[in-house]
This record gives sequence, structure tokens and C-alpha cells, in this order.
Amino acid sequence: MLSVPWYANGNGRSTLIRWSSSAAVKLESSVSVAPPVQIARGMPPAKLRILETATVLFSSEGIRAVGVDRLIQQSSVTKATFYKHYGSKDRLIRDYLSAASHEMLTELDRLIYSADSARAGLYAIVDSVQNTLRDDDFRGSLFINAAAEFPDPRDPVRVIIAEHHETIVNRITQLVQRIGHPLPGEAADQLMVAYVGALSWGHVGDPIGASVAFRRCVDRVLNDFSAS
Repeated sequence: MLSVPWYANGNGRSTLIRWSSSAAVKLESSVSVAPPVQIARGMPPAKLRILETATVLFSSEGIRAVGVDRLIQQSSVTKATFYKHYGSKDRLIRDYLSAASHEMLTELDRLIYSADSARAGLYAIVDSVQNTLRDDDFRGSLFINAAAEFPDPRDPVRVIIAEHHETIVNRITQLVQRIGHPLPGEAADQLMVAYVGALSWGHVGDPIGASVAFRRCVDRVLNDFSAS
């Protein structure tokens, strides 16, 4: 059983969805109240509860819209406990995004390496994005949403988001390299633009059109290489 990555859920809840081979996998699925086991292991219960609460509220309502007092109240901790474990909301935001990134990239790797081939792994990503965009609760990629709230590229939050997407680019580059594409970096850049674009347009515009366009972009990149 694999847990899906994270997306911003509009129902005010964050519930870890798990899937089997018969279930639809959804990338960018932030419906998880719990951080990854590796991160949560050994974490004091109060600190974990604060992070779980932040995951629910930040992903469903936005980061800046949620204040410290509300995080404290809904975590059932004291102000002293909050500041003991996190020191500031800024640190909590970084921990929230780092945990989400860790979870998503772990599941992305499992998705890729459980595929029969590099080509199948690439199309597994396409299928996952399509499944995500079909979900009525999808409210956009939490990483893209967070980037919109922190416009300064030097902000530590933006650094986490940039590193997260750079890792995805590297995974896609490795896939197209294994397929045999002569320009894997260039191909990966095209596919990453299509990936981020599909999540964005699928959120604010036409999810069906975004899904189709993403798949066609992957087809075109691979077919152009095969025809050359």
C-alpha cells in the first residue's frame, strides 16, 4: 500500500489516503493530517499535534490566513508550548512544507520505480495528475499556492519550494534519460512546465483540458524523439 502525496483540500480536513494497485493515485494530494513516519517518529506529542493542525489549516485555508492564536487553540496547546517547539510561525511553515515535500517525493519515487519501464513511469505521473485534477476537492498544489503567498525568491519558504520542484525535474530528467532522449534536460524542462501548468490551469480553469494538454505534451516530447 502506498500513501499518496499532498494537495490543498477544500473540505477543511486532511486525511491520509492510501492506495492499492486498483486505486487511483493522485500526485500533489495534500490530504494528510500526519507528517511522514520518518519525521513524526520521536516527535513530542504536542509538537506533532501542532504540525498536524498546521497541515490541515494551511493546506485548506492558506498559510497567511491562519494566525498563531488559532493554531494554538486548535492544537490544544499553550502559547508557551507552541513557542517552545517552534519558536515562531515561520519555523512551523518551513517544517510543514518540508514534511509535505518529503512525503510527496517519497511517493513519487515509489510511483516511478514500481512502473515496468521509464516510459511507463512517466505516464504514471501523467495518470496521477489526471486523477488529481478530477478530484472535486482539489484546490491546487500546496507548493504553488504557498509560492504565491511568499513572492520573495530569497525567502526560506521559497527555497524549500524551489528545491522541491528541482527534485521533481531531476526525477523527470532521469526518466527521459533512461528512455534514451538525446536532450533529457531540455525535455524535462518542457515536461515540468507542462506539469506545473496542468496543476495550475486545472485548479483555476479547465481540469479536463489541463489533463489532456499535459498528456499531449508528454506524447509530443516522446514522439518527436522517436521520430528523429
